[in-house]
Amino acid sequence: MPTPRKHQISLDATPYYHCTSRCVRRAFLCGLDTLTGKDYEHRRQWVEDRILFLGEVFCIDVCAYAVMSNHHHVVLHINSAEAHNLSHLEVCERWHKLYKGTRLTQKFLRGGTLDEAQWQAVKIKLDEWRFNLANISRFMSCLNEPIARMANAEDQCTGRFWESRFKSQALLDEKALAACMAYVDLNPVRAKMAVTPENSDHTSIKRRIDHLKAQNPETLKLSEFVGNPRESMPQGLPFHLPDYIELVDTTGRAIRENKRGHIDNQLPSILDRLNISSREWLVLTTQFESQFKSLVGCKARLLHAASTLGLKRKPAYRNCKALLN
Repeated sequence: MPTPRKHQISLDATPYYHCTSRCVRRAFLCGLDTLTGKDYEHRRQWVEDRILFLGEVFCIDVCAYAVMSNHHHVVLHINSAEAHNLSHLEVCERWHKLYKGTRLTQKFLRGGTLDEAQWQAVKIKLDEWRFNLANISRFMSCLNEPIARMANAEDQCTGRFWESRFKSQALLDEKALAACMAYVDLNPVRAKMAVTPENSDHTSIKRRIDHLKAQNPETLKLSEFVGNPRESMPQGLPFHLPDYIELVDTTGRAIRENKRGHIDNQLPSILDRLNISSREWLVLTTQFESQFKSLVGCKARLLHAASTLGLKRKPAYRNCKALLN
């Protein structure tokens, strides 16, 4: 029996999650259908645009993403502090970018006068929406449902487009986060859809590199790298961007030469800091989904998270202990 979603996503365990959704049909989400000759490559842009749009609306930071032929990956960070600090008006404005809301919330947004009873009704809705703006299940629903409707309309058919609800993995520490982000960013390289990370269309690594060249911070729309972890650090990823880009590039070269091989180049400083060997790193970045289940992190963090979530079994405990300790 599948684990309930409430036992897979909990801020008490971690704010970082890797989520993925796969198509149910023979026809791919994107790419060329070899039987009909129809090209669905334009759908990649649908998914990428939607991911970036939702990252601006939700109090959920997009750390990494990759849009593949029949599935997509996102690494997300729940920004609970941002959700808590939003004003009532900001909550309403964000939610109305996704849904129509109610007549009373529309009136509130226009600046209309509300009596006490009407304001209490609006406030109940705003509290509900504030919670949902930091809810990964709602984020994934807002990502997948519109894509399914657009694909069904284009295919002139009805029915399920995604094979099931999205799958998620909790990333419990920095090692798991770095490995998962690299795994996601290198998906097109591993699938031989791209030669280098900077040419991997519809991935976060390409977007970060293009943004670095353009020097335009307003165009990034992704969670920023803020450097090594420290007290009172700004909100963002606990790595340096140059380190991460070098890490992905080095890993990508090793994967193309030999999926389980040895990285000949000197390892980037991030691997030394996270205390991960090159052999372990290659396993993590080529087999992340198959090696781990719903919780990913070192032994201590895994045991703590399992206890917090009330799980009797420790998912993929042996692999976490071997590869992330």
